[in-house]
Amino acid sequence: MRILRAELQAFGPFRERQVAHFDAFREDGLFLIGGRTGAGKSSVLDAIVFALYDVPPRYEGETSRGVRSDFAELDEPTFVDLEFEHGGRTYRVRREPEWERPKKRGTGFTKKPAKAELFERDGGQWRQTAAGPRDVGQALSEILPLTRDQFLQVMLLAQNRFQAFLNADHSDRQKLLRSLFNTREFQRIEEAAKRIASERSTEAEL
Repeated sequence: MRILRAELQAFGPFRERQVAHFDAFREDGLFLIGGRTGAGKSSVLDAIVFALYDVPPRYEGETSRGVRSDFAELDEPTFVDLEFEHGGRTYRVRREPEWERPKKRGTGFTKKPAKAELFERDGGQWRQTAAGPRDVGQALSEILPLTRDQFLQVMLLAQNRFQAFLNADHSDRQKLLRSLFNTREFQRIEEAAKRIASERSTEAEL
């Protein structure tokens, strides 16, 4: 899987439309997202996870409404539009969280439900393949090889988990590593090897 482009507006600290062209670094292989504290580096990663899985890593346990920028105009929509490649195909997913906008008539606000659309490039055109958060989520789960938890474990280590890791003592770090990288299988193999070694040692003594 390769992220090609991310466009976001009224998302996190970004009020105005922003576009990140990741495909420009295709030949480099490795690149750095840099900037001062609070510049919005983690929000770019949040936007990627939001587009793919609906809930970004820093908003676990919350609704996606929290991603809307506090600086957004009242009638300005929040959205993330993400392009990516996988399996030789190019996809584009666009999501909008639930948000409230002023009523067109009268006073007060009206709630706009969350929206999602999935497209696949067909020649030079985008062909819509799914619409609505539920259907888009189902379609993406069939396209992508990783669940959200797996994606966060092997492709994007969430900042809040990294901070917890840095501040943890030795035993807590082991627990965090098992949680982040799913090392239970390796632990099981290690325990089985120790058990077999102990059994062989006992047999040799007899």
